[in-house]
Amino acid sequence: MNSLQNKVALITGGTKGIGYGIAHALLNQGINVAVTSRNITSALKAADALNYNSKAGAKAIGVEADVRDYESQKQAVQNVLKHFKQLDIVIANAGLGHFASVEDLTVEQWQETIDTNLTGAFYTIKSSVDALKASKGYFITISSLAGTNFFENGSAYNASKFGVTGFTQAVMLDLRKHDIKVSTIMPGSVATHFNNHTPNDSDAWKIQSEDIGELVVDLIKMNPRTLPSKIEVRPTMPPTK
Repeated sequence: MNSLQNKVALITGGTKGIGYGIAHALLNQGINVAVTSRNITSALKAADALNYNSKAGAKAIGVEADVRDYESQKQAVQNVLKHFKQLDIVIANAGLGHFASVEDLTVEQWQETIDTNLTGAFYTIKSSVDALKASKGYFITISSLAGTNFFENGSAYNASKFGVTGFTQAVMLDLRKHDIKVSTIMPGSVATHFNNHTPNDSDAWKIQSEDIGELVVDLIKMNPRTLPSKIEVRPTMPPTK
């Protein structure tokens, strides 16, 4: 992709955290963005904030969608196409985590984690692949270092993110023949509201959401002949234990 002006991006779970940071970075490159949430009020509020801070004349819209529901995700893509007439970039960012011993993890927590993090990524590309074929676009998933590194109490989250990492690499092989680029970003500790955390001054050492936004911009600007398909991202200097 050479000129980013007037491109269109769809970001699932784009109302806060990493998704919001990506949306803000893309807007400032002149890329129109649609941010989704299961709560339409949250989606519209985030879009208003993004538009207020936009510096490049691009537009943000809020769209209601639940990535766990294929019909809902298909409708979200159709809403974006109806509004902007095209779709060039899709970011499968929506995610959550339940952390407990396998003995204590509930069936409902397991299902919600897999349905949101892994099946949600599948539904997102499945519903948007035709639009990305038309635009020769870019599909990016937000995985995690937990997608290659397992840890205690992480059975559901590890399973979902290991799945996202492998899923995205297979999708890359499926879709590159259609001139669709596919990458997964695997962050370590990020200063977000994930897992009910409230970002504060003690998070200064962590990756910031805007850092992931900058990385997405760099990927989109990459020469079409080159594809960084799997990117691990870590804090430069984590605190010593």
